[in-house]
Amino acid sequence: MTLKVSADASILAAAQSSATTTAGTTGMDKDTFLKLLVAQMKYQDPQSPTDSSAFITQTAAYSQVEALQALSDQNASMLAMQRATTAGALVGKSVSYLATDGTTVKGTVSSVTIATDSTEAQATVGGTSIPVSRLTAISA
Repeated sequence: MTLKVSADASILAAAQSSATTTAGTTGMDKDTFLKLLVAQMKYQDPQSPTDSSAFITQTAAYSQVEALQALSDQNASMLAMQRATTAGALVGKSVSYLATDGTTVKGTVSSVTIATDSTEAQATVGGTSIPVSRLTAISA
């Protein structure tokens, strides 16, 4: 019994370490899940191995985690494309925006920049780069 308790403690320690290093503060990811599954198999009691149906259930759960991760990645990609398309439609439009001094400035969008490290597009109005969220009015 002592061996099983220490094995469970090492699995828990490995899980906590993996969760901290691979997923940060966002939670567990598919790599952490796989590490836990391998650790469970490594430390199982040879006299009483894990039931095969439990192993199949865990493998199916891992497949679901992978599928959900792929779906999440696809959604993020689609959202980025939608933002780019929406921002691109602003070119040539007359806009109003709130300047940093609190005044309302009007102008025409000459270009839109979408940086890869930013989630927000920047519209160029009269040579000034303005975050799209600061636009207060858009007209043809």
